[in-house]
Amino acid sequence: MKRISTLLLMIGVLAQTALAGDWVTYEGTKGPGKGKHIVFLTGDEEYRSEEGMPQLAKILAVHHGFKCTVLFSIKDGQIEPNTQNNEPGMEALASADLCIMLLRFRGWPDDQMKHFADYFLAGKPVMALRTSTHAFDYKKDSQSVYKKFGWQSKEWSGGFGRQVLGETWVSHWGNHKKEATLGVIPEAVRKLPIFRGVEQIFGDTDVYEAAPPADATVLVYGQVLKGMNPTDAPADYRKKTAKGVEQGVNDPMMPVAWIRDYKNENGKVNRIFTTTLGSATDLQSEGLRRLLVNGALWSIGLEKKIPRKAKVDYVGDFKPTMYGFNSFKKGVKPAEHEMPAKP
Repeated sequence: MKRISTLLLMIGVLAQTALAGDWVTYEGTKGPGKGKHIVFLTGDEEYRSEEGMPQLAKILAVHHGFKCTVLFSIKDGQIEPNTQNNEPGMEALASADLCIMLLRFRGWPDDQMKHFADYFLAGKPVMALRTSTHAFDYKKDSQSVYKKFGWQSKEWSGGFGRQVLGETWVSHWGNHKKEATLGVIPEAVRKLPIFRGVEQIFGDTDVYEAAPPADATVLVYGQVLKGMNPTDAPADYRKKTAKGVEQGVNDPMMPVAWIRDYKNENGKVNRIFTTTLGSATDLQSEGLRRLLVNGALWSIGLEKKIPRKAKVDYVGDFKPTMYGFNSFKKGVKPAEHEMPAKP
């Protein structure tokens, strides 16, 4: 009987180990984020969140003291961004102080999605990057109780993206893979703590069309460039918005980062930070990395602890893959993102 009990215990431990292998956690030691837990939700087919978010998590853990847990889209124990219906480890959100997400068209089963919905309804902060404006996708015949979160929701117009983050998917405003983004900070917000130490903000991804609600404070506008380098001249052509209004592509410029407070259906207020930048290659911009680090501190309510110039040096090697569909590295397991990396 004792041997059976021991065997069952060993099986339980092995099962837990296998599950834990589906994500990675970085333990911070010192810094303003000490004692706070950030959970990263990765899962997009195009912008390599599975590469960029672990690097951002390492920066926040090693340089700023946060405990950071990174979850992935998983298939057969490997990171598979095209797998839209499996994000193991969502239970981690129960102890999270901040959720940072870069998702695209996910349709998780209800037992996983429940953890996200519970986190949101508890009034906790959310930082959403790039395609998170259209993070969730539920088909017309879906029976999910979370169907309204989908980007095409009619019940909750525009779903979680438009209602909570401030926008859903609209269009590529700049030409995709041809016209990069230079961040322009309005003078009215330049002195906010969130901009301490932030200089040039650049992304080699293009500007998205976006119209955040009136209660949002725009932090950064995106200047569409004629090429893919920060020194390229601004684009100067005209095009029509989704509402049929013709305007210069940079007149006015589209918002690419904004903040707002959102009162959810439970009466709780979520602090929201949204940016349509954030691909793995965008994180090569020191200014963007610093804005995101400062944004994490702001989101948790630690804006008074934002350093004069937050340290945002890479932790380990970081050579991000150029964004694109099916360009992700095949056969990678979460353990390969641990520090030091495991084979």
